[in-house]
Amino acid sequence: MSAPITYSGYLDLEKVLSAQHPASGAHDEMLFIVVHQASELWLKLCLHELTEARERIADDELRPAFKMLSRVARAQQQLIQSWDVLSTMTPHDYSQIRPHLGASSGFQSAQYRMMEFMLGGRDAKHVRLHRGATENGPEHGPDWAARLETETARASLYDTAIALLSRRGFAIDKEVTERDLRAPYVHNTSVEEAWAAIYRDPERHWDLYELAEKLVDLEYHFQRWRFGHLKTVERIIGFKKGTGGTPGVPYLAGVLKQAFFPELLSVRTAI
Repeated sequence: MSAPITYSGYLDLEKVLSAQHPASGAHDEMLFIVVHQASELWLKLCLHELTEARERIADDELRPAFKMLSRVARAQQQLIQSWDVLSTMTPHDYSQIRPHLGASSGFQSAQYRMMEFMLGGRDAKHVRLHRGATENGPEHGPDWAARLETETARASLYDTAIALLSRRGFAIDKEVTERDLRAPYVHNTSVEEAWAAIYRDPERHWDLYELAEKLVDLEYHFQRWRFGHLKTVERIIGFKKGTGGTPGVPYLAGVLKQAFFPELLSVRTAI
């Protein structure tokens, strides 16, 4: 007879709650570790939902996709709020921890990078970064470089949505529907015109109108997360370089200018 399932056993809490290994002896290191570990769990959920949502959109099954995209937006709110908790750390608190972080950095989060890739923000240099991490040893876990490389050959969530617009009869340029998926997405007038038609007559295109707003929610929350990251870093370390060698605040300010769904922003001016 099998042992009864317990709360702790089902959630594998022994592993989860013993996965924190402070190295500095500083009181605030537990905060630093838990916030980042919890964020990785929320990212795991986001990837799980986005993977299925993309498949549903490709199959023109939008109602289930909407629930999944709404769930991602709620998970993103948890990620955003994590900065509020981390911001209780002062510059002095962080200075006690930083020497023990080595070259580790949130910039190296493979799940964060995968979420960017799935939404359409793709840059080959990030694949190379994770390829180097994999070569450093098995302790770095799954081969994220291979996963990210595979993802670049797939249609992003936005590519999938645009392909649906084309199948629904909107005139989308072939340079968009047949583009190289590995190349950065570039704003296209035909895509903006399709979204404009949807926004001008939402009653006629209600499910596509709702899809557009779900995508805008993802972009909005992602940018809020980026902004929260920037302000938290600025508050704690000022304009010092990041532990991973990034420029820190200037780098974070730069990525705020990057949009995943450019036509869904520009269409607001067009209509």
